[in-house]
Amino acid sequence: MDVADYRLAFELAPVGLVISRNRTMVDCNRHVCEMFGASRELLIGQSFRILYPSADEYERLGRRMEPILNARGHYADNRLMKRASGEIFWCHVSGRALNREEPHASGIWAFEDLSAERPVRAELTAREREVAARLLDGMTSKEIGRALDISHRTVEIYRARLMRKYGASTAADLVQKLLAV
Repeated sequence: MDVADYRLAFELAPVGLVISRNRTMVDCNRHVCEMFGASRELLIGQSFRILYPSADEYERLGRRMEPILNARGHYADNRLMKRASGEIFWCHVSGRALNREEPHASGIWAFEDLSAERPVRAELTAREREVAARLLDGMTSKEIGRALDISHRTVEIYRARLMRKYGASTAADLVQKLLAV
């Protein structure tokens, strides 16, 4: 396989792919452009920050990912991302650090749009989005609290807000409504 074949595989991959350096997009395939509703020219050279609902989420997630990338070399989760139009959507993100010693220095990232299976049905704050993502991963309030470095009681407050916003009567009902199409 020559370089042209690798470039074609990158371009036509069934998932969005981004090559990064210091959390800046160095290259991306057309699937990423379609998913985020932005041209390649707009994305290349930009910080991943433009793909997040808020600067705070971008910063917090970067800090949380760094030790995991350092230890394992790879990372994956489901999170809310933002299209160029401003629309928020669920996305599965997985990536690999090319240098574990400096996990954000360079990497390859895959993005899969989950909006067909997991629509966003309510306006959520950044923290509510983080709690919702972990509830969908099956985490308990204590586990979410540890992951987000907040108390489990604070997690329960956010979960109660989510339940109100989604009209859910139980935690299981909330998860079902978060997943409902």
